[in-house]
Amino acid sequence: MADLWAALCLVAVLEGLVLFAAPGGWKRAAEQLQQMPDEHVRRIGGIVLALGLVSLWLVKGG
Repeated sequence: MADLWAALCLVAVLEGLVLFAAPGGWKRAAEQLQQMPDEHVRRIGGIVLALGLVSLWLVKGG
């Protein structure tokens, strides 16, 4: 359970870093996402999810 909390904290750190370092870029990216059809956003989300799972498996010693 501690690993889950550590992972969630890392997500918060990374999200905060992006917002802190490049707020304008983040806003532009969010505006572009608004213009994209839901199917494209869902596909991108699925790809990022799969890459994250594979990366986690490799890092954890898969």
